[in-house]
Amino acid sequence: MNKSTIYQQRRIELAKQVCAKTGGGIVVVTTAAEAARNRDSEFPYRHDSDFFYLTGFEEPGATLVLKIAGSNSQPQLESHLFCRPKDTEREIWDGIRLGPEAAPEVLGMEYAHSNHELDSKLSELLADQEAVYARLSESAETDRRLRHWMKQVRGQARAGVNPPSEFHDVESLIHEMRLFKDAHEIEIMQHAAAISARAHIRAMQACKPGMREYHLEAELLHEFRYNGAQSVAYNSIVAGGANSCILHYRASDAELRSGELCLIDAGCELDGYASDITRTFPVNGKFSSPQRVLYDITLAAQEAAVSVTKPGNTFMQPHEAALRVLTQGLLDEKLLKLSELGSLDNAIETGAYRRFYMHRTSHWLGMDVHDVGSYREPLRAVKNPAEEKPWRVLKSGMVLTIEPGLYVRPADDIDAAFWNIGIRIEDDAVVNDSGCELISRGVPVKADEIEALMKNN
Repeated sequence: MNKSTIYQQRRIELAKQVCAKTGGGIVVVTTAAEAARNRDSEFPYRHDSDFFYLTGFEEPGATLVLKIAGSNSQPQLESHLFCRPKDTEREIWDGIRLGPEAAPEVLGMEYAHSNHELDSKLSELLADQEAVYARLSESAETDRRLRHWMKQVRGQARAGVNPPSEFHDVESLIHEMRLFKDAHEIEIMQHAAAISARAHIRAMQACKPGMREYHLEAELLHEFRYNGAQSVAYNSIVAGGANSCILHYRASDAELRSGELCLIDAGCELDGYASDITRTFPVNGKFSSPQRVLYDITLAAQEAAVSVTKPGNTFMQPHEAALRVLTQGLLDEKLLKLSELGSLDNAIETGAYRRFYMHRTSHWLGMDVHDVGSYREPLRAVKNPAEEKPWRVLKSGMVLTIEPGLYVRPADDIDAAFWNIGIRIEDDAVVNDSGCELISRGVPVKADEIEALMKNN
């Protein structure tokens, strides 16, 4: 199957859902705009994920319009791509453009047009359509253009043209599709995870006391790009010592000191898909006793979460499993006082653990590092409208992270031996029929394995 066929099938699936909901309509999805970095340069361009999911097209200045009719069993679909026209002068400066002439064959579209024609063509495509599917309230510019197109259609009323009367948010349909990864997507994510795992190994092997955090960030970036990844999936976290207790710390210039830990949370983006791995290791290659104790607790928590990450269980069950192990460990090491809390269940119920573990264990992973998709069941008939929707049931094809952690900041009631120890262990899990596969375990995770790796530098 070629790539254009994959995107065609996704557009057909979206068309089926539109037909089931309103019997047809017009779908409008615009890609991301270019963003200025400073006066005369721009940030590296990154396409919009929803747009790319439906087109495979990476150029800026593009809009996808789908004209849909028929039934959900046999939808009639016209795909219209509006893209930048060929321009010899701009292509000398900015790179070759695909152009509307080549787009239909390359991308499997029925029609392609210059993006200069978007406003005029949209009024034609919207005429006599019952429903419009767009990303409502996405931006002021999108809302402005939608109002403009509707005004153009309403201006044709005397000619017998009717404007759409229904507006729907297309994101809920696309995001439900994106939540379930197909074989093509999983293959890319496996490759991305393998590259990121090698980058983490490279950073561990390069680490020496006296280096700076940005030195290890450079090692990560080298491995990402050298192996073909187009970008980081998110800003890399390289956090030494006390910085490991700052959840979204960015790699800076802090010195990596012997006796302290280094936490790296980093992953590459490959062909539009993210990886997300966290490892924590001793700067000098040897865990201290307090570090090892908390590390082993965190790893045991991850193992407990992995064991319940399987079809039929809910999204929250891995978090609940990890939480019990982490909280029991905090009680065992007297970071939480059993005499004050009374029991493990009470420590969890009162949220006493949040002082040391303040985030959830998982998030969806895919084209975005915090990927789209509802964490609650999207549809459910409930007698009481105020009733909370249940957590999402895990199914094959879902991909999520599993990332428990412990973060101990200095405090008068905490043994100083545990101060400034921040530990997180994160892997990427693909849910399958038998449970889940950790696709990021190309980098060691057990403390003994990490020490052995670093000893052999």
